[in-house]
Amino acid sequence: MKSLPNTCICTSTPVCLFSPRKTNPQKMKKLLIICILFPFALAGQNTVKVDPWIPFKSFIGEWTVQGGGEPGTGTYERSYRFILNNKFIEVRNKSIYPPSASNAKGEVHEDLGYMSYDRALKKFRLRQFHIEGFVNEYLLDSISPDQKMMVFVTESIENIPSGWKAKETYRVLSENELEETFELAEPGKDYAVYSKVLLKRVK
Repeated sequence: MKSLPNTCICTSTPVCLFSPRKTNPQKMKKLLIICILFPFALAGQNTVKVDPWIPFKSFIGEWTVQGGGEPGTGTYERSYRFILNNKFIEVRNKSIYPPSASNAKGEVHEDLGYMSYDRALKKFRLRQFHIEGFVNEYLLDSISPDQKMMVFVTESIENIPSGWKAKETYRVLSENELEETFELAEPGKDYAVYSKVLLKRVK
């Protein structure tokens, strides 16, 4: 009967088969190490790192905004951009409401926001700093299966009486259109729409 040549079979469960012939101990040691490490090398190659920012990449850019709400109908400027090694998204917003019957002086509103990914919770956070002194801290409450609708709900709001809540809902209508609905809830009451706007991409 013919003897088997020196053979090493590497599978997901390392198994090495050596022939009964005398084999160099150093060579056997190398073959054994290869059999042990080979499955782990394959596992490392097959690991795919998922980018958590995918749902929000379509937000990146500059936008003009149409719509309004309780403050009236105004003009808006909005921008989203990655900052600090793409670990955060910075959101800049400016809204200008001209004088109207309900607001004789008109209004200029500005806010600055930062979106981050909480790796422990596997959820996004949004922190907004408003020119009036409010600081809204949101946590992503839900995201639709197609990743076209995201709902953020406040965990806390600074510099406002206790019990107030806010909700931001974003709907991706197309590559160049977003819809944003901002809702407020007084203490003990349900949410009511404060403003609803359509964002159109400038670049």
